Amino acid sequence: MSLNRSEKEAVIEQVTGLAAKAQTLVMAEYRGITVADMTKLRNDARSKGVTLSVLKNTLARRAVAGSAFEVVGDQMTGPLIYGFSVDATAAAKVVADFAKTNDKLVIRGGAYGGKSLDVNGVKALASIPSKEVLLAQLCGLLMSPMSRTAVVLSALAAKKGGGAEAAPEAGPEVAPEAAAA
Repeated sequence: MSLNRSEKEAVIEQVTGLAAKAQTLVMAEYRGITVADMTKLRNDARSKGVTLSVLKNTLARRAVAGSAFEVVGDQMTGPLIYGFSVDATAAAKVVADFAKTNDKLVIRGGAYGGKSLDVNGVKALASIPSKEVLLAQLCGLLMSPMSRTAVVLSALAAKKGGGAEAAPEAGPEVAPEAAAA
């Protein structure tokens, strides 16, 4: 069904708004995917903060003109689904995970940070851990020296016979030296 001019302008305005807020755009060819699978993909995307849209390519090109996603304008050919996400990795993860289980969804490319991504670039972006996982890894790295020091000190204390028992042994050694002086 053809859109009239005002409907096209509304679509362009909506996608321009998405592109202005998004950090990542992922494009995938959806030819041959069933409606049930497409619904599953959309629900999964929605739950992860990704907006998936099936757009006419000319409208998509006009919508991303002047944005960081303009670099992929020449790749916008064929039946594509466009995934926009504010989270840098969310769109890539949703599309890449779905493509693993459904061979009819073919990743075509994307854009992040004003740079065009090929298929391998999108997959690499999808393999980056989430923000929460990265923060947990950072905390682990920061705590590692402290925990190693604690282990070494407790092993040293155990070797000398414990902290409370080591003090009386030191007492008699000091007393004869004090008497001699």
